[in-house]
Amino acid sequence: MSKDGSISASVIKRLPRYYRFLGELENKKVERISSRELSELMKLTASQIRQDLNCFGGFGQQGYGYHVSELRKEIGKILGVDKRFRTILIGAGNLGKAIASHINFESRGCVLEAIFDANPKLTGETVGDLPIRPTDEIERFCLERKPVVAVLCIPKAATQEIADKLVELGIKAFWNFSHYDLSIDHDNIVVENVHLGDSLLTLTYGANNLTE
Repeated sequence: MSKDGSISASVIKRLPRYYRFLGELENKKVERISSRELSELMKLTASQIRQDLNCFGGFGQQGYGYHVSELRKEIGKILGVDKRFRTILIGAGNLGKAIASHINFESRGCVLEAIFDANPKLTGETVGDLPIRPTDEIERFCLERKPVVAVLCIPKAATQEIADKLVELGIKAFWNFSHYDLSIDHDNIVVENVHLGDSLLTLTYGANNLTE
């Protein structure tokens, strides 16, 4: 935790990993786990785990450890998975379709309600059970349904303009795959820029520096 009482970005980045590992333990019917056991599983130190969780009040009991289901539920609340944020996706190309089809939005606190694309040839095509809508329907949809989250799978050049318009329509959070480092100059807007190519380059760096 920083000096001003805010939670550090590194702690926040680890929360989804805690949530995922605890879910796997829950599926295996594990009821409780110590910080040492969890540290061995997640390749973190027990001290790091305790420090991370203490940022949110701490959830363990001396001599007992952590109740797996209860800890996962509490971390889920911190992450907002119980909120069911209304979500739209813009850009129904190969990446957009893959994300819409294979990401379980509801298990992560979002409900994908609509998909939009500027290509009229895609209008009416379905992805899962959602029809692709033309982008000129975005404004009306946002005014009626009031989505909070937007997933952007659009060309880089169009990203800032569309994002600014979506902010005016009430979007508060962006999951951005556009290869554009989106920076919204508005208060209370959250942006998660995802660069898949950067992730691959991080991997190739590691491969390039493996010891023989």
